[in-house]
Amino acid sequence: MSLFRKEKPAGHYPVERPDAEWRRELSPEAYRVLRQHGTERPGTSPLNREKRPGTFVCAGCGQPLFDAATKYESGTGWPSFWQPLEGGVGTTTDRSFFMVRTEVHCANCGGHLGHVFPDGPPPTGQRYCMNGAAMRFEAAEQE
Repeated sequence: MSLFRKEKPAGHYPVERPDAEWRRELSPEAYRVLRQHGTERPGTSPLNREKRPGTFVCAGCGQPLFDAATKYESGTGWPSFWQPLEGGVGTTTDRSFFMVRTEVHCANCGGHLGHVFPDGPPPTGQRYCMNGAAMRFEAAEQE
């Protein structure tokens, strides 16, 4: 068992690119999180403070992941949501760091987003604890 798991979740994804292309297209921090299963330091993401209506999308491929209406303040230092958009994410079992957790990845490109825990608010009771470096925010259009 590896302390650090750096491979992407098993399977094929609609968006697959050579590693060199991911490195060119992503910031160093987004690459480390999305492609190497890294974790950003808590409290460092500007997305923690994002409160506008809109959609959080994968920083790697633009896949819609979370509606801003499902975001809440978990007190963890990472953007947290109680529910993903349908078809936006997938999960795998993460056995790194000598524990078992549920990893959340982009359903479109397999990029690592964070983990989901069963200690969130109603109505789902889930806490999707995401790395801000793995996402971008797209504000809803003003009507």
